[in-house]
Amino acid sequence: MRSDRLTAVTLGCVLGGAVLLAVLNLATPAASTAHVSTFVVSLVGKYLCYAMLALAIDLVWGYAGILTLGHAAFFALGGYAMGMYLMREIGARGVYADANLPDFMVFLGWKQLPWYWYGFDHFWFAIVMAMLVPAVLAAAFGWFAFRSRVSGVYLSIITQALTYALMLAFFRNDMGFGGNNGMTDFKDILGVPLNQQSTSAGLMLITAVVLSAAFLLARAVTRSRFGKVLVAVRDAEARTRFLGYRPESYKLVVWVLSAIIAGIGGALYVPQVGIINPSEFAPGNSIEAVIWVAVGGRGTLAGAILGAVLVNLSKTWFTSALPSLWLFGLGALFILVTVFLPRGLMGLFRARQRVGAPEVVPAPSPVTREVVG
Repeated sequence: MRSDRLTAVTLGCVLGGAVLLAVLNLATPAASTAHVSTFVVSLVGKYLCYAMLALAIDLVWGYAGILTLGHAAFFALGGYAMGMYLMREIGARGVYADANLPDFMVFLGWKQLPWYWYGFDHFWFAIVMAMLVPAVLAAAFGWFAFRSRVSGVYLSIITQALTYALMLAFFRNDMGFGGNNGMTDFKDILGVPLNQQSTSAGLMLITAVVLSAAFLLARAVTRSRFGKVLVAVRDAEARTRFLGYRPESYKLVVWVLSAIIAGIGGALYVPQVGIINPSEFAPGNSIEAVIWVAVGGRGTLAGAILGAVLVNLSKTWFTSALPSLWLFGLGALFILVTVFLPRGLMGLFRARQRVGAPEVVPAPSPVTREVVG
């Protein structure tokens, strides 16, 4: 019952908050004190995209025990897939008025469009690639890593190396993805201008809906029999293997699902911020996303969303008021949470709810008994 209440509150905050901001942005005059600027709407949309990345990390870290330091790679790949579509959408309206080649390819002397750009003039193809490319990469990486039983800090270091290698590759001009400048100067999406006020509000609302759907999907997975086995793998992998389960298969499935969620978040991120470049692959971004989950509370899903929004809200204020102190503040926040709030903010809320309430220990379900012995 408490879990259902938390789900309702989470969805209410995400969807209700997004609708309220959109109404205050579109239905109130700019001079009104109740008016919300388009900048704030775009900023909230960006936060919600980050929340999808945090949700993806919580799914593998909080429930499967896989501490990933490279999930920014899947987020960035989804962003590049959408960026390729947006660049193709520009057509002959670019600086060089070339209907076939993006501006950066003309500038770098490319004569024809690379084969891996084919199809990105269609929106549906970009969406499919935003999910498929991260999924394929995650499946290939996970198949080798989990079958080799790489885990713990070794797996974390390998995931960090993965995203760093991709960052170096995408910095190269001969890769055909814009080099260190990346892709920008987007005009419209599905024929709708991106610089319109209503477009920003619409993208934020779409992001809120997709985030809610991803949250419900993750909740369904973690509450299913599959999710119970995941928790068993996290807590006692050797014992779970002894009971006849194959932990590497469960890890691989949830790893690929997590990569898809991150890729969708990246695809929604790009049209709202207006640029995608190799810096999105930076290992620091993945580490920061892990901090979001730790602050909110790993293994809660709702905590990942809360942590992503709160930490990035703090980052927005810090980087404008005290830009030189942000990294120190982020590090201090992580230390404080690790020492004093190991279960994150959601753990604090749950502890307050238990104060004064009689402790009830439910009998284990047949599935739980089967998994944990």
